[in-house]
Amino acid sequence: MGIQERKQRERERRRQQIIVAAKRVFSEKGYSKATMEDIAREAELSPGTLYLYFKNKDELYASLSLRILQYLNIRLEDVKREKDVEPRKKIAAIKEALFDVYQFDPMILINMFHLQSSETLKNLSSPLLENITELSRNSLTILAAIFKDETGQDRYASHHPTAIADIVWSLFTGVVLWEESKRMIDNEKDFLKQTLDVAFEIFSRGITR
Repeated sequence: MGIQERKQRERERRRQQIIVAAKRVFSEKGYSKATMEDIAREAELSPGTLYLYFKNKDELYASLSLRILQYLNIRLEDVKREKDVEPRKKIAAIKEALFDVYQFDPMILINMFHLQSSETLKNLSSPLLENITELSRNSLTILAAIFKDETGQDRYASHHPTAIADIVWSLFTGVVLWEESKRMIDNEKDFLKQTLDVAFEIFSRGITR
């Protein structure tokens, strides 16, 4: 292994160390109360070291979304690859894929939902913002392609695949955020899976022929 490669690996290892620490701190304190000093302390690094990897708290917070967006793309591609599946089963597969993404990292997924509707995006570096934007658009493109694959067979109601993809994503996002807000009031009431089942069943009846 060359010196340059060793330095690159060490830099990536340190970056992951910071991200893991940030996730713990954001989970415990929430975004608004967490500070870069808190994260540095958790990572056992100096605050100055953090700024060598992330220009501010917003950038570090947003970087947590990359991994879950990458996983979202992978799971949707899995569904897209399944051919000749009855429409309602295909929609059920989409629902299961999205719920799988939620289970992969609930906190980061919910943070990502809030991030995409906040002013935080304006404070990100261009490369990070482009990366997040590209992954987000790609996930919706894959989702639209799933419906486009089938519309030629007249198995879905004749609506534009992109509009259907937007509706599915909005449905998923809305249910997750609503159920999460209820669970914060009463932690014993976790009905996300059941609510998603009902929501996608109603959607399936409306969209399939």
